[in-house]
Amino acid sequence: MKKLFTLAVLLLFVSQIFSQRFRAPAYPLITHDPYFSIWSFSDELNATPTKHWTGKDQPLIGILKVDGKFYKFLGDVEKLYDAIIPTADEKPYDVMYTESEPLGEWTKINYDDKSWQKGAAPFGDNASTAKTVWTSHDIWTRRTFNLSDISDDKLFLKLNHDDNAEVYLNGEQVYSYVGWLNKFIYVPVSDEVKRKLVKGKNVLAIHVANTAGGAWLDAGIVKEAKNTTSKLLLQAEQKDVSINATQTIYTFACGPTDVELTFTSPLLIKNIDLLARPVSYISLKVKSNDGGAHDASLYFAASTALAVNSNAQTVVANGYTAEQLNILTAGTKEQPVLQKKGDDLRIDWGYMYVAVPARDKAVQYITPAKNAFNAFLNDTYRANTGTIEGTQLMLNAVMYLGRIANEPVNKIMMIGYDDLYSVQYFGQNLLPWWKDGKNTTIEKELSKAFTDYGPVIIKCKEWNTKLYNDALKAGGEEYAKLCVLAYRQSIAAHKLVKSPDGETLFLSKENYSNGSINTVDITYPSAPLYLAYNPDLLKGMLNGIFYFSESGKWTKPFAAHDLGTYPQANGQTYPEDMPVEEAGNVIILTAAIAKAEKNAKYAEKHWVTLTTWANYLLKEGFDPANQLCTDDFAGHLARNANLSVKAIVALGAYAMLAEQLGKKDTAELYKKSAAEMVTKWMELANDGDHYALTFDNKGTWSQKYNMVWDKILGLKLFPKEVYDKEIKYYLTKQNKYGLPLDSRKTYTKSDWIIWTATLADNNNDFRALVKPVYQYVIETPTRVPLSDWHETTNGTQVGFQARSVVGGYFMKLLDK
Repeated sequence: MKKLFTLAVLLLFVSQIFSQRFRAPAYPLITHDPYFSIWSFSDELNATPTKHWTGKDQPLIGILKVDGKFYKFLGDVEKLYDAIIPTADEKPYDVMYTESEPLGEWTKINYDDKSWQKGAAPFGDNASTAKTVWTSHDIWTRRTFNLSDISDDKLFLKLNHDDNAEVYLNGEQVYSYVGWLNKFIYVPVSDEVKRKLVKGKNVLAIHVANTAGGAWLDAGIVKEAKNTTSKLLLQAEQKDVSINATQTIYTFACGPTDVELTFTSPLLIKNIDLLARPVSYISLKVKSNDGGAHDASLYFAASTALAVNSNAQTVVANGYTAEQLNILTAGTKEQPVLQKKGDDLRIDWGYMYVAVPARDKAVQYITPAKNAFNAFLNDTYRANTGTIEGTQLMLNAVMYLGRIANEPVNKIMMIGYDDLYSVQYFGQNLLPWWKDGKNTTIEKELSKAFTDYGPVIIKCKEWNTKLYNDALKAGGEEYAKLCVLAYRQSIAAHKLVKSPDGETLFLSKENYSNGSINTVDITYPSAPLYLAYNPDLLKGMLNGIFYFSESGKWTKPFAAHDLGTYPQANGQTYPEDMPVEEAGNVIILTAAIAKAEKNAKYAEKHWVTLTTWANYLLKEGFDPANQLCTDDFAGHLARNANLSVKAIVALGAYAMLAEQLGKKDTAELYKKSAAEMVTKWMELANDGDHYALTFDNKGTWSQKYNMVWDKILGLKLFPKEVYDKEIKYYLTKQNKYGLPLDSRKTYTKSDWIIWTATLADNNNDFRALVKPVYQYVIETPTRVPLSDWHETTNGTQVGFQARSVVGGYFMKLLDK
């Protein structure tokens, strides 16, 4: 074990040669699945709290004590507030409300609201989450409260609303916003408004207009909690940060010592069992930088925010020793397993784990977040691992490192999560992949992770180098860096489970969109990464869609859009079908699997279903009716030339599969039909020096990214002159941060740009189209996990983040 550990450390040092040093929009730290996903949203790791990909604080904190001085190198505590009048996530409350516009000065203290109704907050249109259901266009609320004295502290309005809101405090407007929120915000209350508060009765009056989909209101007033950060705490100086496929590596100067901090999520795509293990490593290497010897101790803490959706949820935490590890664990008291569904949610069932080797004799203890590291700074910490119940707790560990000199001292910690059940699949709750039913426990997984640390780090280093070199060879340095950044994000936007029949299910969450599970037009752009390195995972992205149809639960002659809303995969919840889009997607990807595996066995298993969908495309695919495609944010479009390309290529792909299965007559029929469609397509879409957005709207253009599969699958349906004409035209339409999606807007999808660029027949044109995407990634002012939908003029995020579709960046690797 010691030899492997030493070798792993050596290789970790060497691997930094291959680490990619560039500014990322956000930096992946702990990345496993849509719920267990922690990032740094700032260039300096110790500048802000670490966060879940949704932007919710999930603090990890690291401090190194060197010769009596304290250097914070990891994270920060989240800003905490004390309630003056609590919101419903903290404490139940009632308000007076009306859904008819009130007369008179309804925002004033003495307004007579006796004719209004009384209801419990929050208000919303979803009966499963709102205490009072509100479905009308408008709501007016009045919440009276009493103050015994007026606080000198800075006050904030704590508010979450959907849609437009106006807020008044004792008749004075505090806030006005046209739009909607998806989380609480904290709005400073001005001194002028604060002076309106009086001892005794006050009123918080709010009007919300529900203008389009969704409805919500919850509000209160808070003050910032007293800052307990000691003046003894210094900021470590960050020297460097680098990213590779499985690791993010930071270096710091902590006074007379240097620290190398590595986050490793061993998502080795060809090793499914390891990929599914819900454990990440945090490793630390400390050495002297001045030739002297220095006394050092390490403090590490993780917030119980990792195990809650809302900070107001009560958690239960404790500690114990098992499998050569000292372990701290926490989870909600309520444990609402798989009860919530949607997009902007964090897991609030199951349990988080922080584990350190027992041999390191760490002192572990549990504290409120407000006192996160004070005991360490004041040298008053003591072991405390008994059961503690409360909100916003911290799991703390202190390790004495001894005298630090020129020989590095290495320590590892592990963070894991046991979600108990991962998803619901047509009414049945499914265990995570790693729970094989053979007395597997999270403690054993943590123990295996610890025992395997040396070999795992070696494998990660080898994989980091291979993936980077593969991408470098395919598309150059900037392209390789994009692939490196995309790798963990794409994988961690999925959950790996087995179906009741034992089939692999690799289910995506449509992050920062509508929260759909196993969306077909998310699988489609994500697919290249998995085709390049493990087609079994792509099958896992398709198996549920095939089952939905073949079980008789989905009876339409094209593929479903999704299987539900994450984590509940009980059937499509998206309100509208995408017939040509989804039928074409699944047929093309099934053909791509056949090409990758050099056989059509997977297609043969689902041939009846594929045939139904191919027949639909034969009838309806060439000249699509007014409908949505994967770019549904751009709206409905009839006679969509790029969607037509998808149908044509799908029919050609179906013909390819038929030929591989010995169905020669079928192959000839569909190949002939596809070829005839190409000729007609070139006539209808032709717009001089390019091809138009739609068949009937000249003077327009669009990226024909679907055409790349004609090239990748070797179908040879479209003449090379079509590719060349489009690429030449695209090169004249680029903005600073990329090629727009089409002529309607200046925004783009970066995954589609890579697909479009892959149509180029030379490296210069490919790199010319990719370079602005790279510039977007390193210069975007929007600091969130990589967004695939951005504005090409200024590099800002338009929508979407942390999505699996960046797996599409690997398309160029398939161009062989």
